[in-house]
Amino acid sequence: MISVSINGTQQTFEHPLSLNELIARLDLAGKRIAIECNNEIVPRSLFNQRLLADGDKIEVVVAVGGG
Repeated sequence: MISVSINGTQQTFEHPLSLNELIARLDLAGKRIAIECNNEIVPRSLFNQRLLADGDKIEVVVAVGGG
């Protein structure tokens, strides 16, 4: 099991997830988002390769349109 902080909330997963898998679990697939992992922005091109590790601090920002 791994425990990670996502936007300040502790969450536990049975096994490491890729950022793409995390996005799907958070129902954010298809949305315009940015992800920071341990204070570093992760390029979208690496979402499938970057696996969550125990103790990671993840910040997910969802872009919203407006006028």
